[in-house]
Amino acid sequence: MLSASDTQRFLRHLVLREVGAQGQQALLAARVVMVGAGGLGGPVIQYLAAAGVGRIDVVDNDRVDLTNLQRQVQFATADIGKLKAERAAELIRAINPNAVAKAFPEKLDDGNAVRLIAGADLVVDGVDDFETRFALNRASMAARVPLLSGAIGRFDGRISLFAPFDGDLPCLGCLMPESPPHAEVLNCAEEGVLGPVAGVVGTMLALEAVKLIVGIGRSLAGDLIIYDALDNVARRVRLPRDPQCAHCGKLDRA
Repeated sequence: MLSASDTQRFLRHLVLREVGAQGQQALLAARVVMVGAGGLGGPVIQYLAAAGVGRIDVVDNDRVDLTNLQRQVQFATADIGKLKAERAAELIRAINPNAVAKAFPEKLDDGNAVRLIAGADLVVDGVDDFETRFALNRASMAARVPLLSGAIGRFDGRISLFAPFDGDLPCLGCLMPESPPHAEVLNCAEEGVLGPVAGVVGTMLALEAVKLIVGIGRSLAGDLIIYDALDNVARRVRLPRDPQCAHCGKLDRA
């Protein structure tokens, strides 16, 4: 049963037939882990807090830098030097005081990933390095937690949902079997990124997270959305599963 306060706060959800009280209860009961509190993580945590997600964990060992402020609009100049995870948790509680927000100012790797995401309903990948992304892919399969992944660069963005344990679906390793050589990888510092691209793609991630939790719309599992900011268009392509994938080839599937 929703409280009177929750009924008022989430009224615009409640009048949506596809969401209603049942969908809002699902959001209130959900736990989401956001890995990376930067350009993609900022829109995700704000929209999930506003939507009523009951618990949001934020994993990021980075501190706010002046160069972040061009696209990470959840931070202000006064936040420079502060831990992103802790500042993000404060922001979540400011948006929705009833949400449980936990900060984990540590770098996710194979040693801690399962511990950080186990028991969550969803983990969202907003990181900018392949080592962390592959550790998250392995952990999501071990913990059987769906992985919603996003990436941006220059004028482009990509998002996908990986849940290979839920039927004949691919994992991140099917899309990218191994980390590219460093010489072939450019990050935001090297190639740049148009600031609003982070907001658009981060909001797309938040939208897919809410849809997944509520159980509405077409699932993104097994698909990849590619966003082109210069033409302001997005296209959706199917991702095949690789039966020989080193990451999920021997996975026990549902």
